[in-house]
Amino acid sequence: MKKLSLIIMVLSVFVACGPKTVQQSKKVMKGYWTLDKITYSETGNFNVMMFDDVSKECLEGSSWRFIPNNNTGVYTINTNDCPTGDRNFVFSIREMNQEGGLYDFMLKPTDAKNKSADGRGFRLRLAQLDENQMQWQQTVNLEGKPFKINMNFFKTEQ
Repeated sequence: MKKLSLIIMVLSVFVACGPKTVQQSKKVMKGYWTLDKITYSETGNFNVMMFDDVSKECLEGSSWRFIPNNNTGVYTINTNDCPTGDRNFVFSIREMNQEGGLYDFMLKPTDAKNKSADGRGFRLRLAQLDENQMQWQQTVNLEGKPFKINMNFFKTEQ
């Protein structure tokens, strides 16, 4: 009986800690960010279309706002020679590995009413997050090998 009580207590601690960690991440994400730099795991010139929307060059310097109480946000492309304007999205964070601090992150483009035209989303890894910086990683296939795209953000205001 004591073993069963101990197991239940340990499991309840794990269950209680998990959602708080994701909730804390959402609180840290809340506010305004700038996507400062995008890098790749491989060297070379690559023609990458980010989120089926714009090139790397257009997305760098974009402004992002995260509203975690309803898991929505908007990013704004403001680079000359790019299709400028606001893009709406919904997002969700799923804990993957509490020890490593890595989270699954889903970003789904939507219209202004948070409706997705095709239901398509993009799976990313929330690899680093603190009060001032955030990094996303997206792994795609390039010639049959994993190819990582790193997106580095800095916080501009709450």
